[in-house]
Amino acid sequence: MRYIPKSIGSMVNQTYPDTEVVVVINGDNDGSKEYIQKHFPTVKVIDPGENLKFVRGCNMIFRTIEADFFQLVNNDLWLEPNYVEEMVKVFADPKVAASQGKIYQYNFATNEKSKRLDSTGILYSKSGSGRSRGQHQVDTGQFDDQVNLLAVDGASPMFRKSALEDIKYKRADGSFEYFDEDFDMYWDDSDISMRFINAGYKCQFVPSAICYHGRTASSSVGGYKKILAFVKHHNKLAPWIRKNNFKNHIFLFIKNSPKWYTQFFIREFFMFGFILIFEIKTLSILPTFFRQLPLIWKKRKYIQAHRKITVAEFEKLLN
Repeated sequence: MRYIPKSIGSMVNQTYPDTEVVVVINGDNDGSKEYIQKHFPTVKVIDPGENLKFVRGCNMIFRTIEADFFQLVNNDLWLEPNYVEEMVKVFADPKVAASQGKIYQYNFATNEKSKRLDSTGILYSKSGSGRSRGQHQVDTGQFDDQVNLLAVDGASPMFRKSALEDIKYKRADGSFEYFDEDFDMYWDDSDISMRFINAGYKCQFVPSAICYHGRTASSSVGGYKKILAFVKHHNKLAPWIRKNNFKNHIFLFIKNSPKWYTQFFIREFFMFGFILIFEIKTLSILPTFFRQLPLIWKKRKYIQAHRKITVAEFEKLLN
């Protein structure tokens, strides 16, 4: 509720003329729906009556709203007025399926902007390690000329509708998914991006599109190099975040990697040891993991059978 005035206010005040703002109420009973309807009457509010979470909520929008492009906005993020206008420009290239702007960190408690980066795209390596590029760094324009991405950050990406239709996957019940509904939350943005890449599309960074994010779950400042800080950081994360992170980062690699890299298995060996020692409860996700694994394997076979780029082209985008 506390993010709504600034977040939705930034959406309705975009300079790009042809926009419609749609908000999905994900099981909130805090008066958000009524507040939006009163203060932002032009906004279309969809209340499914349950918490669809990020993936299913987005898929519902993709299925039911007619648009050429979809600009996603997290509830704890706000956009500069020309954000959408800048983002749309890169889609003049018909091969661009997804884009993301320059995301700065923001303190909603003090209402303060920052020049410290939150994300300029997602970096991914052969080991299966992924992180937000530039996160926690002070922006000096160091990534402004590095526009080709393997994956966009899910906080504020724009997607081309026709590309979404091209990569959608038919589930066993006959429905189509865009974001992978077996992921639920976390790594879903990297997954849909890599599926675009495998299908021959591009993902691009747009440094002139500026937004601010009060992210609740970010990477540890020191990463794996500062193990004690990393453990402390991980312990602060909600258990469901740790579980989804563990399950989905493996599924991401299985589905999208064109090769079985040795680096991935080495890292997983050490990561499993870390979990056994420091966060054993994360392994309670294993029954779900093994239940979903056959479905993920079917999706891998589909993605790899329809892959339109070479292994070498995929590897050029790896960190």
